[in-house]
Amino acid sequence: MQTACTGVILAGGLNTRFGGQPKALLEIGGRRILDRVLDAFNQVFERVLLVTNDPLRYLARDLQMVTDIHPVRSSLAGLHAGLFYVRTPFAFFSACDTPFLRPELIRAVLEQVRPDVDAVVPRIATGSEPLSAVYARRCLDPIQRQLTAGDLKIDRFFSKMRVCWVSEDRLRAVDPHLASFINVNTPEDLAQARQRAMEPTP
Repeated sequence: MQTACTGVILAGGLNTRFGGQPKALLEIGGRRILDRVLDAFNQVFERVLLVTNDPLRYLARDLQMVTDIHPVRSSLAGLHAGLFYVRTPFAFFSACDTPFLRPELIRAVLEQVRPDVDAVVPRIATGSEPLSAVYARRCLDPIQRQLTAGDLKIDRFFSKMRVCWVSEDRLRAVDPHLASFINVNTPEDLAQARQRAMEPTP
């Protein structure tokens, strides 16, 4: 399945809480978050795509980069761009601010991909995780329609698609503390992530 799926990292946010500094380039445990995400991706995928509206910041990395097609800044627009440019039937998406993403969790999601499924989405007690999920390329049209309508909620189109939900039990089997879903959205999140990185098993 890895060969039928491209790994896509979304790095198109405005980063206003960090003074415009890209979250992907913040350091945790002496390494930039993007490099930590890439470590996980490179263990799983042959093809990796970075969606960013500021590609000059990432030229030091050997990555295929694309930009949003829709002018609106949203994760849904990032999904749209990723699906538009991939050439595989499926794409696994991750935000660029997930420093503890594990390849084992990615594989657990990929294991649920089937030809008759449009999306494979983790669902835990706090809700769904649409940015640690797989989408079929055929999701492009419904996402396009939703963007045109001005509706930017990712999970809004789930009711129209065939979604396979990955249970929390299955996810905890490979990531007991669900660390893969930790996002760095605020300076407080960053401080907590840096503390976690110092622990023996983050």
